Amino acid sequence: MSERSVIRRAFVAAGLPALLLAAWWVASAGSTDFYRPPLSRILVAFRDTWFGRRLLDDVAPSLARLAAGYALALVVGVGLGLTIGSSRALRTLVEPVLEFLRAIPPPVLVPIVILVAGIGDLMKVLVIVSGCIWPVLLNTVEGVRGIDPIQAETCRAYRIGGAARLRLVLRAASPQIVTGARQALSIGIILMVISEMFAASSGLGFTVVQFQRGFEIPEMWSGVLLLGLIGVLLSLAFRAVESAVLGWYHGLRAAERESRNA
Repeated sequence: MSERSVIRRAFVAAGLPALLLAAWWVASAGSTDFYRPPLSRILVAFRDTWFGRRLLDDVAPSLARLAAGYALALVVGVGLGLTIGSSRALRTLVEPVLEFLRAIPPPVLVPIVILVAGIGDLMKVLVIVSGCIWPVLLNTVEGVRGIDPIQAETCRAYRIGGAARLRLVLRAASPQIVTGARQALSIGIILMVISEMFAASSGLGFTVVQFQRGFEIPEMWSGVLLLGLIGVLLSLAFRAVESAVLGWYHGLRAAERESRNA
């Protein structure tokens, strides 16, 4: 991709957020509503609140919990998904249980997790895992189920097993696994905030609630803006990782489209 194309795509991606911020600035410029302050005050509060100790005391712990919960959900979800997806009998046995557990909203599990794991960081990590694991697990199962039968027959015919077969299965199922991981990332951010609203003493969710309870409204709005910014940055980072991991897949799809259009 040329440098000009990259710059053009960056401008297009940033255009709508910039337009929305400009509209917010203009619409709120003369606001005297205590609960809906002008954007200029919110941005000042953003600078004063988050460019200091709170970056280490609240933002860093939240991101660390998110990273731990997300990574654990990926490892467990992919591992279980490979096992379940590779066995039709096991898949038939556990599918009703998986559907039952998936239907339970993760926030409902917070009181139960508190009883089991206490109110420390372990509880917050487990809450994140409880929501992130399902998109990864179910997409991995579907990815393994959707592997080309010819590939499976080839592995059996040439007696390819162990680590070599695992690499082939992971590569074939990787588009579905990455799809599940993308869905899990957005769920993880939501659960990171929710978990910090219960019996916490630090973190973004805890701090935003404290601002709301203390009627520090510009600071509360600045926390919401920070969460949105973190979501955008994590999404961009995920896209970069996805491009590196699935470069072969996107290249194959592009070649197929070109052959159809030729």
